[in-house]
Amino acid sequence: MPFSLHQGDALSVLAGLPDGCVDSVITDPPYNSGGRTAKERTTRSAKQKYTSADSKNDLADFTGENMDQRSYTLWLTQIMTEAHRLTKVGGSALLFTDWRQLPATTDAFQAAGWLWLGILTWHKPQARPQKGKFRQDCEYIVWGSKGKIDATANPVYLPGLYSASQPSGSKRRHITQKPVSVMRELVKISPPGGTVLDFCAGSGSTGVAALLEGRDFIGIEKTQHYASIAADRLTETVRETLTQDDVVLTA
Repeated sequence: MPFSLHQGDALSVLAGLPDGCVDSVITDPPYNSGGRTAKERTTRSAKQKYTSADSKNDLADFTGENMDQRSYTLWLTQIMTEAHRLTKVGGSALLFTDWRQLPATTDAFQAAGWLWLGILTWHKPQARPQKGKFRQDCEYIVWGSKGKIDATANPVYLPGLYSASQPSGSKRRHITQKPVSVMRELVKISPPGGTVLDFCAGSGSTGVAALLEGRDFIGIEKTQHYASIAADRLTETVRETLTQDDVVLTA
């Protein structure tokens, strides 16, 4: 199988994986972006933060959204240090974040040993307008590498701005789900046939994108509900992308 999916705590699962087993880390960790005050941090769940009161989607909650910025920075440093060990020299890492946690994310990224190379922007066309304010229609992707990138090994030219709306209706399977169209572009930083790791796999969008673009995938998801959804989506993607050359006939 071109993918493996683990249900459990990311730090525990990562500790059991071998050195240098992945080419890229592409993940969407819980932002903890409501942690500016104790009340915001402790009284709202992820579902209350990221879905509207009139939402018609029955989306499961997830944990890890109640840390303050110091705790979030420490947690992210720990887990990105482990991810650094698993990544080949010259490999890359991409971390989604929002404007509140951007400084904490870049601090943790560098403290974990990664070379910070820049910030990408994900523009969301359908973000809600704010009266008397600027619309918050962008999230960010902190990216960098483990040592120097060998551009000759994967000579791609990738944009720094991506525009796509979050999946909606029946296509929205996770509270903070990212568009597969965006993820398909991001996984191209991994060489063809390479392995992409997402230790906060959610409903599996990174893995779906990786498989569609000819990469292998290792996913970790703590919430059993979402791990089950991810497994179904990944399995279905493998079925859809199988060609006759992938099937060996026996007598």
